[in-house]
Amino acid sequence: MDKDEILAGYGAWLRRREYSPATIEKYTGALARFFAESAAQAAPDKEAVAAWRDSLAARGYTPATVNAMLAAVNDYQESIGNAAGKAKPLKRQRRVFCDADRELTRAEYFRLLAAARDSGNTRALLLLETICATGIRVSELVYITAEAVQCRRASIRCKGKCREILLPAELCRRLQKWCRKRRIHTGPVFLSRAGRALSRVTVWKIMKALCSRARVAWKKVFPHNLRHLFARTFYEVDKNIAKLADLLGHSSIETTRIYIMESGEEHRRLMERMHLLL
Repeated sequence: MDKDEILAGYGAWLRRREYSPATIEKYTGALARFFAESAAQAAPDKEAVAAWRDSLAARGYTPATVNAMLAAVNDYQESIGNAAGKAKPLKRQRRVFCDADRELTRAEYFRLLAAARDSGNTRALLLLETICATGIRVSELVYITAEAVQCRRASIRCKGKCREILLPAELCRRLQKWCRKRRIHTGPVFLSRAGRALSRVTVWKIMKALCSRARVAWKKVFPHNLRHLFARTFYEVDKNIAKLADLLGHSSIETTRIYIMESGEEHRRLMERMHLLL
């Protein structure tokens, strides 16, 4: 079996397990890389997988990145019934603060909104507000429909799980006005010029186009950072991490903890206030 057949079979297995399209693309890409960078056969042994894992770490990839790529290869092993060929992920110590260089602040978010408004890009403005005000994933944007806006709640289906989220009244008012103007009576609110739901790539491009005008670092501006800002803001107000996990669609509170980590700058100020030096 050649590599194209392997990847096609793996992709079909992921689809049967109802993985999201983005995850399927990510996992098949990682598996293709594994075969390209190793001399492994169709059913790799554990030593080959572990050696590739270690080579990624030696090349400077972070443990999180290494483990994400390894998860794809281990999943492939599961798909072909070769569980003995799985390698263990790298051990990681839990981080206590996030990287301030990549964290989108509230002030930067509002500068992005102002940039979209001042440039007359209403779609970009509503897009950012919708993601940040609800905490949805970019792949879940398709569930923000005209019907959902009308009843002020959306039913989200992602990663084999379903959840309902409430939509802020003011956001619904703005989206209803947008739908009337665009004559959108049913289905997704945010559409491409061809009338299809916006793709992940298109959303990224819309956001990145605002960076210069908003004076916000390019590396901080991507949809998932809006989701993180929603999580931090919600937790500051409510302090209920279990409820936040449900709103975000997380199976584990440990995942939610990552979203509400303080920045390194805040951690540094806390240390300064401890006054433990003579």
